[in-house]
Amino acid sequence: MPFIPHTDADVAEMLAAIGVPDVESLFDEIPSALRSGQFTTVGDGLPEMEVLRRLGERARQDEAGPCFLGAGSYDHHVPAAVWDIAGRGEFMTAYTPYQAEASQGTLQLIYEFQTMMSELTGMDVCNASVYDGGSGLAEAVLMAVRANRRGARGDGSRVVAVAGNAHPLYVAATRTIVRNQGIEIVTLPHGEDGLIDPDALSRLPAPPTAVVLQQPNFFGLLDNVDQLTDRAHEVGALVVACVNPVSLALLKPPCLWGKRGEGGEGGKGGERGADIVCGDGQPLGVPMASGGPSFGFICTRRRLVRQLPGRIVGRTEDLDGRPGFTLTLQAREQHIRRAKATSNICTNQGLLVTAATVYMSLLGPAGLRNVAAACHARTLELVRALELPRCFEGPFFHECVLDVGRPADEVVTALAERGVVAGLALGTYFPELAHGLLVCATEKRTGEEMRRFAQALAEVRNV
Repeated sequence: MPFIPHTDADVAEMLAAIGVPDVESLFDEIPSALRSGQFTTVGDGLPEMEVLRRLGERARQDEAGPCFLGAGSYDHHVPAAVWDIAGRGEFMTAYTPYQAEASQGTLQLIYEFQTMMSELTGMDVCNASVYDGGSGLAEAVLMAVRANRRGARGDGSRVVAVAGNAHPLYVAATRTIVRNQGIEIVTLPHGEDGLIDPDALSRLPAPPTAVVLQQPNFFGLLDNVDQLTDRAHEVGALVVACVNPVSLALLKPPCLWGKRGEGGEGGKGGERGADIVCGDGQPLGVPMASGGPSFGFICTRRRLVRQLPGRIVGRTEDLDGRPGFTLTLQAREQHIRRAKATSNICTNQGLLVTAATVYMSLLGPAGLRNVAAACHARTLELVRALELPRCFEGPFFHECVLDVGRPADEVVTALAERGVVAGLALGTYFPELAHGLLVCATEKRTGEEMRRFAQALAEVRNV
C-alpha cells in the first residue's frame, strides 16, 4: 500500500476549501451502473511471509528450463555490473538529453555507444537508436530509398529486394511500415541450400534501388555476401546489411563486404562494402525478458548521415576549450516539420543502450570475441549431441536447422512439457521446413543441459 501522508484533518480542510462534503462526492458524476461497488471477491489480507511463499511458488512455474531458442533473441550471460550500473537513478530515469548542459553523462554514454558500434560494424556513424531489429530494418529501407532517390535505373525506382532467408518477423515489420509509402518489397528466394544465389539479382524484372542481406541469415548460415554486395552495387543499388552484433567479433564487418573496391572501386561513392548496417542490440547485455524490450541500431556511411533516423551525439569544446557533448543531429518530427523528418521515432531506447554500452565496455574486443567463439563452439557441440540430420549444409554461426523427422511444432510442445525450450519450429514461416527446428546454443549452455535436451528429444521422437 502507498503511504498517504494526509491526516483526517488535512483531508477535511481540503474538502472544505473546494466546497464538497466528502471524498465520495468527488466521483458523483460517474453513473452508479459503472461503479464496481465492493470488492467482494478479493480475499482477506495475508501475512507478508505467506505472500512471499505464494509468489515464490508462482515464480517457479515460470522456470522453463535450459533455453535453446534463438531466432533473434538470445540467452547470453549478462555480467551483474551491467544492470547494477544501468539501474542507477541517473541512468534509469534519464530521458532524451534535450538540454546539453544538464545531460553530459547521458550524452557521453550515447557518444561512447555510437563509437563502439561504428567500430564493430566498420561504418562511419551510428544512431541511438530505434525500437528493435524489425523497426531498424524498416527504417534502414526507408533511409536507402531516400538516399537513392533516382533509383538503380535512374527513374526513381522504389523497389527493394529483400533476401528470402532474412528474419521473417523483421521483413513483416518492414512491409507493414513501408507499404503506404509507395515502396515495393520483392523477395530474393533462397535455394535448397538455404542461401541466396548471387545471380538472383539478375533474374529480377528490374534492378532494385536497394538490396537487404542478412548475415548470418535466419537459418544461421553464412551467405556469400561478397558476391551479393558486388552484384548489388553493379546495378546501382544500395546494400542494407542486417547483422547480429556479436557475430561481428568473428566475421568480416559489413564495411568490407564485396571484392570490388580494393582498387578504389566499389559501391555508390566509390566505397567497398555495405552502405547501411542495422540489427537488434539485444545480444549486447539485454536479457530475453519474454521477448522485449530491446533496441535497434543503424550505422551508415558519412555521406548518408543526413538520412539517418534517430539522433547522433557529437563531441565538442566550449568557449573555454573544455570538452563536452551535444546532440549534433536530431532529424525527427519533434524537432523539425513532420514532412521533413526522417523518422517519427520518439525515444532513443536510452536505458537499453546504456546496458549495451556497459556490456561492451566490460568485455572489450577480446571478451566479445570469446563470447562469439564460445557460442559457435557450443552450437557445434549441440548439433553433435542431438544426432539429427541438418536441413542445410555449410558453415553457420550459432544457430542451425535440424530435421526432427516430424512436425517440429509438436516436438517443441512435447519438449516444453519436459522442461526444455527446444528452439523454433520453422513451419509457420517456411512451410517447406515443417520438420525443421532452429536450435541455438549460447555461451551459457552446458554439456549437461545438452545431454538433457538430447535425452528428452529421443523420448519424444520414440513416442
